[in-house]
This record gives sequence, structure tokens and C-alpha cells, in this order.
Amino acid sequence: MRKHRIGVVGAGVMGEALIRSLQDSGIPSTSITIVEKKLERREYIRSKYSVAGYPISECDVVFIVVKPQDFESTLSELATSIGKEALVISFIAGKMCEKIESKLVQGQRVVRAMPNTPMAFGKGFTALSKGAGASDADIKLVRELLAHSGLVVEVEEKHLGAITALSGSGPAYFFFLVEAMAKAGQNLGLDEKDSLLAAQQVLIGAAEMLEKSGKDSKTLREEVTSPNGTTAAALASFESSGWEEIVYEAMKAAKDRSEELSN
Repeated sequence: MRKHRIGVVGAGVMGEALIRSLQDSGIPSTSITIVEKKLERREYIRSKYSVAGYPISECDVVFIVVKPQDFESTLSELATSIGKEALVISFIAGKMCEKIESKLVQGQRVVRAMPNTPMAFGKGFTALSKGAGASDADIKLVRELLAHSGLVVEVEEKHLGAITALSGSGPAYFFFLVEAMAKAGQNLGLDEKDSLLAAQQVLIGAAEMLEKSGKDSKTLREEVTSPNGTTAAALASFESSGWEEIVYEAMKAAKDRSEELSN
């Protein structure tokens, strides 16, 4: 992969995860610059990752990693600064390629990406969709840039709302489950520290089994569920509470919100 100058607009949690992933992919810190409106955050990122300070106009790849509510103001400020030949990669939830393209005054190519924060540790999931002017070569470049972020796939843009609900927001569901299990452990008599450690480790271990055992989740669940045993009792309680419907409704709410943000 030839040397690129890469701009990261927005250095929050996801922006930092991206920078870390890019560096793990072999992109030198001197090839990465950031645009971040919060001074304290900007200085923190520059200090921790030793990123460069050249202007965004010199970048041939620009990642837009801001919140949806900052979309309009960010592109209004930067549209004339982004080079005409630059590839623009948007991490903005809900904002369609067509809308992003309409804000870019020089007709830059756009690729839309929906990642999640585990990309910082090489365990992320990122879905890509290309805009009207982007090419297969552009998708290939984004894959290369995110090579150490985890799994990267290309999907039709119409599916990115569902991807947002499943994987983009998914880490928060996991953390929420850890919190709920830890709290339940405390209510059953465990102290706070032991309950939290147990909840964290059981989910980390289960994820490792799912990744490395070669078995699917259904098989693994069945193997650990003895008839009329403790696990069977817990799963029966989940089922009677409408667990699958609860999960579906939560993800549908996330997908619906993603579509609202596209307006």
C-alpha cells in the first residue's frame, strides 16, 4: 500500500479507536493528522499518538468521525478544505452517501463505513458501502487501511441501518449485559468486586469459545444446558420473559433511529 496522508476529523472515542487501528495497520503517526474542535481532546490525542499537524487540504484520505448532530456544521466548515481528489470515508451514523456527497463542493468520492469501537483492539466489525463516485479500488483501499481493525465487509447501503443496530451499537448491549449480570450477582449475595469480575470473565470466556471452538452459538448453548439443570432454568426464565422479542425491539429502535438521523 502506497503512502497516504490521512486526516481524521473528530477525535472522540471512535476517532481514537480509528487512529489506533491505523497505526496497528502500519500507518506511521507522521502520516495522520486530526481535526478536533475540543482543545483538551486535541492535545491529548496529539500527545498520546504523536500524530502530525499538517492541514486537512494535504490529505488524500479523509475520515469523517463526528456525531450525526455535528454533520452539517463539520462539513460546512471543511468542505472547501478537503482536496478534490481525496477519498472521503464517513463514519457518521445514519447519513447516506448521497447526503454527504451533496455537502462536498468538489465532487469527492465517498465511502460510508459503520464500524464499532472494538476496532481499537483488532476485534471490530466494519461494514462498507460506496457512494456514486467511489470505485471497487476505493473499497479495496479502505479495507487495507482497516486491515488490523477486525472483520471488514461490503454491504448495500440500504442495510447499514440494520448493521448499525447489530454491530455499531452492539458493544453497548454487551456492556449492559455485564452490568445487569453483575448487579444480579450482588442481589444474590456476592460482593460488588467479585460479582463484576465474574460477569466480565464469563462473557469474555464465552466469546473466546465462540470464536475458537469452531462451533456455532446454538451448539455451544445446548452443550452447556443440561436437561432440568440450573442453566435450563435460567434460559426458561429468559424465554418466558420474551427475551428474543426484547432484543428485536431494542435493535429495531436503534435501526429506526438510524433512519431518522438520515433526514
